Amino acid sequence: MRFKMNSLEKKWVLYDVGNSAFTLLVTTIMPIYFNALAESDGISDVDYLAYWGYATSISTLIVALLGPTMGTVSDFKGMRKWIFSVSLLIGALGCVALGFIQSWLWFLILFVIAKSAYSLSLVVYDSMLPDVTTNERMDEVSSRGYAWGYIGSCIPFLLSLMLVLFYEKIGLSMALAMGLAFLLTAVWWVLMSLPLLRNYEQTHYQPKTEHTIKNSFIRLKKIFSELKSNKKAGIFLIAFFFYIDGVYTVIDMATAYGTALGLDTTGLLLALLVTQIVAFPAALIFGRISSRFKAGNLIRVCIFAYFLIALYGMGLAEQYQFWILAVCVGLFQGAIQAISRSYYAKIIPAEKSGEYFGVYDICGKGASFIGTLLVSFVSQLTDSVNLGVGALAVMFFIGFFVFGKADRTPATCGK
Repeated sequence: MRFKMNSLEKKWVLYDVGNSAFTLLVTTIMPIYFNALAESDGISDVDYLAYWGYATSISTLIVALLGPTMGTVSDFKGMRKWIFSVSLLIGALGCVALGFIQSWLWFLILFVIAKSAYSLSLVVYDSMLPDVTTNERMDEVSSRGYAWGYIGSCIPFLLSLMLVLFYEKIGLSMALAMGLAFLLTAVWWVLMSLPLLRNYEQTHYQPKTEHTIKNSFIRLKKIFSELKSNKKAGIFLIAFFFYIDGVYTVIDMATAYGTALGLDTTGLLLALLVTQIVAFPAALIFGRISSRFKAGNLIRVCIFAYFLIALYGMGLAEQYQFWILAVCVGLFQGAIQAISRSYYAKIIPAEKSGEYFGVYDICGKGASFIGTLLVSFVSQLTDSVNLGVGALAVMFFIGFFVFGKADRTPATCGK
């Protein structure tokens, strides 16, 4: 039977189309621009990769501290849309400003602010899933969000790429071309968000109280206590912490990694565009087969695939190898994100989805904290970016076995 999304589900998916443009900018053009700024100030390739990793880790730490609190506050009636809107606005304005920064240090500082706001918007966005669809449709809707996000984000990316690669032929300076590319991405992000902002209604919520912030901290403490009894969700989060951290490290540092190896910039960007194109049908296929196969088994397949990808990255030296890596990542990137999101949504209380997804996003969308630190530290310790990327295999190895335990644990709550 053909799956057809309703109007609200489509508007929810459309936000993935919008925010994915920022993700693609962060993982492609932005590291190259930062490399140019760092190189002009005498920063080495190894240090450039490390500084980019450290900035990403700091952003994740901010989300880890603020995400659960913001998620908990968003569970109160009427708060989810407001927090979502503020985070979106800060992230989009930060994205615009990044295009006009000429100092590598100030660029990193502003990048941390913009990426943190982006990640906080996703804490709330993920928690909207139980409000926009049913338990039975979650896997498919979640997969469609990632799938259409991948392919939709290619539109502003291709326009930005033409600006960056052919700026001289259209009479622009490199700095102005970058500024316009960042502005274009921010505008796309905001425009794709408007339908959801206009039509979303929070159907699962906690009643408003007089001391919202204080009660949010009290409720957040209770969530961590609940995770002790809801063992399936608790163990899943531990597994998720390891394997998704590795996934997002690959996403966040792919271009920085290729640039540090001295690979052709245009080739890197086109290879990552291929990742987006491959990820579109792959995510849809995984979403479709999720009705025939256990979600847990599909997640295991994806984690093991990423384990092999990390090992493959240790020997990467040529441009064609990076293209192979890009295709392999595309096959499993959307699937592991989408199915993990819907898997978690099914094992938590819908009326507390904001606070639960606040905890989830400590490990998830604002992720790559341990992973980027691991890559940065091993790269500097061994003076080899290949060994730094290969070290990520450890994250997937741990995540695979811990997830197996989570999947075997009976669910004690959910929608």
